[in-house]
Amino acid sequence: MKATSFLKKIITVILIAVASFQLHAQESNVPVEKSHRIVFQMTTSDTLAHKALMKQLKNIKSVSPSTNIEIVCHGPGLTMMMKTKTTVLKDIQISKELGVVFNTCEFSLKERNVDKSEIIAESNFVKAGIIYIVEKVEAGYVYIKSGF
Repeated sequence: MKATSFLKKIITVILIAVASFQLHAQESNVPVEKSHRIVFQMTTSDTLAHKALMKQLKNIKSVSPSTNIEIVCHGPGLTMMMKTKTTVLKDIQISKELGVVFNTCEFSLKERNVDKSEIIAESNFVKAGIIYIVEKVEAGYVYIKSGF
């Protein structure tokens, strides 16, 4: 009788293992959106490049809404964040609503004698744009340089 009881326990364990494996196999067939992290560098004053970036952001968010995106504007790219020079403010506002984070380099502001008050409200400020990008890459973000 002990052999029969032992055999029943073995069969039960095997059935549980098989059922668990099948359940896991079924779950793995469910598509899961992978979370991506991207940091874009904007260093040009070319308004066509600014518009192209806005289109890229819209496209990315349309197929992968959970993608974390940050934009870092420095050097000549500062114009994209300036109240009087940006041509893409509405697109920036829409992108920000979708979770895109916009950053302006403080060193570039100082170098170009631009006051923070001249920057659109949708932008955050980072001390050094390049270092901020490096930190994002070290944290697992993919780096993409914007422009043509």
